[in-house]
Amino acid sequence: MAAAPRRPEYWNRLFSATQALHWRNLPVCIALTAGAVVMLLPFLWMFSASMRPTGEAYQLPPNFLPDRISADAYLKVLNSPIPFLRMYANSLLVAAVTTAGVALTSATAGFAFARLKFRGKSTLFALCLVGFMVPPSLLLVPLFFGFAATGILDSIWALILPGLASSLGVFMMRQFMLNQPRELEEAALIDGANYLQVFLKVSLPQMGPPIAALSIITFTQSWNNFVLPLVLTRKAETMTLPVGLLSLADAYGDFSLAALMAAVTMAVTPLFIVFLIGQRFIIESVTHSGLKG
Repeated sequence: MAAAPRRPEYWNRLFSATQALHWRNLPVCIALTAGAVVMLLPFLWMFSASMRPTGEAYQLPPNFLPDRISADAYLKVLNSPIPFLRMYANSLLVAAVTTAGVALTSATAGFAFARLKFRGKSTLFALCLVGFMVPPSLLLVPLFFGFAATGILDSIWALILPGLASSLGVFMMRQFMLNQPRELEEAALIDGANYLQVFLKVSLPQMGPPIAALSIITFTQSWNNFVLPLVLTRKAETMTLPVGLLSLADAYGDFSLAALMAAVTMAVTPLFIVFLIGQRFIIESVTHSGLKG
């Protein structure tokens, strides 16, 4: 007797999800689905507007399916006098270096606050948390005059340096380490390892999920940062994408809506990719650190 064909894995997952959908959860599922659709509609319209001719972009009522698909808007953005690709590279450089800096400083500071004993630790951690209470806009004037005095105003470093440390990151790493068992670290100390070796070989591998989550949050914040680049940069060669999009809209009064939507679509695409790849790390990190929304 021939064996029954094995059911594909994706079919098993779909079948399990259908079984888990109880009728009592149906209203919640419908409400969540409706909310997801409402949140996705602006993005769908943005992408649709970028793929249609200029005249159809202003069509009322809005139509999500273009009559004719065209990539002219993307070519118009890439061939515009505004250095869009240079701004793209600037955003990527600032976000990548800022993310690496926050991950490094937060992991080391979180380990120190959670594991080391030194005088003034509680006071220093409380001062670190003051960063939660200070609105970023209050730091713009000191940063502007400080960078002007040091000669790095209107440069990439003026956008990178303020973001290399994060109070949220230090708090997340400390809370995560406090919830981790100390047995492995104590065993390493008994075997003769120093604290740097314990951090690199025992604690840092445990911090993978929260570091990944923090990296995603930091990358997103840095990529979307608008006010700081607007104040600290003037040259188009040092601008990032949020300010560059404003320049695209301001430089040409007749700049088409389709081209602007094409630029926005290209700007948000890396964020979608980063979020889709690392969303599970954010959930795991929030669960382990005890943060509540």
